[in-house]
Amino acid sequence: MAVTAERATPRLMKMRRICGYGAAIAVTPYLLIKIAWTFGLFLPTEQMGDASWRAINAATVVVAAVGILLAMAFCRPWGERLPAWLVALPVWLGTGLLVPMLLLVPVLGPAAMTRDKEAGATDFWVYEQVFVMVSLVGVGICLPLALAGYAKARWPEALGGPIDCGELTGHTRQLQITLGRIVAAGCILLGVIKVFWAMGGTLGIDPGMLDDRDLWWHLLTLSTGGWAFAGAWGLLVLTTRRGSRRFLPPMVAAWISSGMLFSYNLFSVIRPDFQSTPEYPLARVLSTEAGIVLGMMMGMIILLVLHDRRRALMR
Repeated sequence: MAVTAERATPRLMKMRRICGYGAAIAVTPYLLIKIAWTFGLFLPTEQMGDASWRAINAATVVVAAVGILLAMAFCRPWGERLPAWLVALPVWLGTGLLVPMLLLVPVLGPAAMTRDKEAGATDFWVYEQVFVMVSLVGVGICLPLALAGYAKARWPEALGGPIDCGELTGHTRQLQITLGRIVAAGCILLGVIKVFWAMGGTLGIDPGMLDDRDLWWHLLTLSTGGWAFAGAWGLLVLTTRRGSRRFLPPMVAAWISSGMLFSYNLFSVIRPDFQSTPEYPLARVLSTEAGIVLGMMMGMIILLVLHDRRRALMR
């Protein structure tokens, strides 16, 4: 066992370095394109020259720059000395945005190109879109792998071991179970609504905008519903400690789901075209705000679980 551990450590460090540098390189084209759009250069449509869209692109420039810094932190020794919150918060938001999108890129990429062409996008936008998709796929693959190596070295209790590690005096197990059931119920309700809409349901949809439900909207709505269900399962398993022998599967499901529900819905709210989605205004606002609140609550419950788990493993 000692020999295996000794061999695993160099392999882990090698994976962290390769994937960390790979993520930094992959996100660079995305960063450069977003900088150009922020300054009004090579815009695919005239609409993106508006101040609101430039502000969004400027914000994504900051996000991309943070992604590069995180990638370097994951593969360099100084990264393990950073405050935990400074690493965990952007990683939570980033994985919530990137991992679900990564699964949809093979379909959403061509769909996005088709939709933008119909909106009057210039021909060179096709090449920009390819660079954007390559960046998202590259960072979506490399950054989580670099994070896994980083977390394994710094927070081993977050990735390995059995689901039940016991508990010490002062634990928050009952609070976790109560909150977990409430939030899981909310996630299931949100998931049912999103899947219903994605499958063609019209309750809550503006009849005058039925034709606006394109492939892009259907897939993103279905993705939100699917991850809401995954998060409900992961949260219930983490809090009740039943349904999985290993800690990692429910932890991954709850982590990605919570980050996805929070970051994706928050990003939807601040987008300038938020009001153009086909849902009725009240249904749109309620479902979006519910996603933000549920994602935040899931994140808080995960912190409680990890806190008690760390105490139990260190006894």
